[in-house]
Amino acid sequence: MDGTASLQESAQFLLAGRGKVVERLEVMAGPTGRRSWPEAMKARIVAESFEAGARVVDVARRHGVAPQQVTAWRRAARRGKLVLPADDETPFAALVVDEPARSLQPRAVPPPTIEIEADGVVVRLAADVPAGRVAEIAAALRGGR
Repeated sequence: MDGTASLQESAQFLLAGRGKVVERLEVMAGPTGRRSWPEAMKARIVAESFEAGARVVDVARRHGVAPQQVTAWRRAARRGKLVLPADDETPFAALVVDEPARSLQPRAVPPPTIEIEADGVVVRLAADVPAGRVAEIAAALRGGR
């Protein structure tokens, strides 16, 4: 026998003494009337509703509370009238300050050079000097002997 049939039989028994028959019986799912919630329970429900990704309607449904009630409790918490439980794990991140880097640029490496030495004379040329110019300088140094 399911719960609805049992309730209907109980109602018919109670009303049969008065000469009445139950034709319709509604079973209310969830709480009816006013309930008194302990402050600690309100605080836990509100804290759950403030978690990242939580929706008030989902939290309210899980706890059998009207979403409007949870919203009113949240408002009370924001105004300081409802004290929320303290987090055991406070989300702090350590701040580490390093010495600033002296330079983000790599150290300058001197460009490669071409050195030509003849009779104690050294000629240094940049590596990007055209080969024809290097040949002219080398020939001039040889001819100066």
